[in-house]
Amino acid sequence: MTKYKFSSEYEIHASPKRIYSYVHTANGLEQWFATKVEVKGKEKVFNFVWDNEDHFARIVAHRTNKLVKFEFISDEEGKSNYIEFRLEHNEMTDSTFLKVTDYSEMEDEDDLNGLWDGLVADLREVVGG
Repeated sequence: MTKYKFSSEYEIHASPKRIYSYVHTANGLEQWFATKVEVKGKEKVFNFVWDNEDHFARIVAHRTNKLVKFEFISDEEGKSNYIEFRLEHNEMTDSTFLKVTDYSEMEDEDDLNGLWDGLVADLREVVGG
């Protein structure tokens, strides 16, 4: 199946430090991103639960208060999907921008826009921004 790279940027009125705790911890992600999130084992494999289905991922890149990238684990070679959250702070406007990159088989841009708009609205509500 063909992969599609979706990318969008959202302004959130909260500090990068505050937002970062919601994009890189199981507890934070569970509040807005997935129904349930658990971290398993020494390798810190994240289990994201959506629609009662498990989706396992590892953090493959991170920079505190700046970036976290989850790569989903697949049995099939070349099937690696990922989600990246990048935080950028504008000093002049004192705004933080969350750039979401979603690389997956979901290719309907309207559906992805709607999905991420809703998820980020939930995040804004949680962080108060």
